[in-house]
Amino acid sequence: MTLARNLLSKTIRTFVRDEDGATAIEYGLFAALIGAVIVGTVTTLGTETNRGFSTMSTALTNANDAAEAAAAGPSS
Repeated sequence: MTLARNLLSKTIRTFVRDEDGATAIEYGLFAALIGAVIVGTVTTLGTETNRGFSTMSTALTNANDAAEAAAAGPSS
């Protein structure tokens, strides 16, 4: 019985001292945090980029319409 108790006690002490699992969890949390930041940044930049392209498209369309109107001459 004492041998089993000593073996169990040694196993528990080894398990408590082992920090590999805690380190893996920390790395996992860091990876999740970095992923969340990347997703947030890409989402924000995507929205801003889309808004910029929409503004340029509208400006080019208006400029094209004005150029076509000027090329057509005065309307009678």
